[in-house]
Amino acid sequence: MNIRIGQGYDVHAFGDGDHVMLGGIRVPHERGVVAHSDGDVVIHALCDAMLGALALGDIGMHFPPSDPQWRDADSRAFLRHCEGLLRRRGWRLGNADVTIVCERPKVGPHADAMRRVLAEDLEVDMDAISIKATTSEKLGFTGRGEGIAATAVCLLVRE
Repeated sequence: MNIRIGQGYDVHAFGDGDHVMLGGIRVPHERGVVAHSDGDVVIHALCDAMLGALALGDIGMHFPPSDPQWRDADSRAFLRHCEGLLRRRGWRLGNADVTIVCERPKVGPHADAMRRVLAEDLEVDMDAISIKATTSEKLGFTGRGEGIAATAVCLLVRE
């Protein structure tokens, strides 16, 4: 087969802080996230999608939260690791589509910056990366402002 599809999901509760990391971008917010690494739900969901397409497990298997070396780690390192796994196995990212679920912060003003960072780390054109946001209409943990979530789908193509 010359294509593979993967999907990923990540969630983090809000906690103390003054920003959230989304797609490698520091987004100002009245809360931070509770996480072992920097808690970037965009990158974590995208990594899970890529790893799933490769049938290599999930981000927790590659970067276990029990390992102190990943404490406060920049999630872009996780993304670059996953991109390397793709390349070494003869795959490249065809495209990725990410949806961020939250009431706040507002994602739209930061979406293009996220796309640029992700495209750079994944060595693809920016038009191969989609960043969208939605609310949950004030329902559930995201609707109550208790946390943030992201879903990601990616297509891998043979080199």
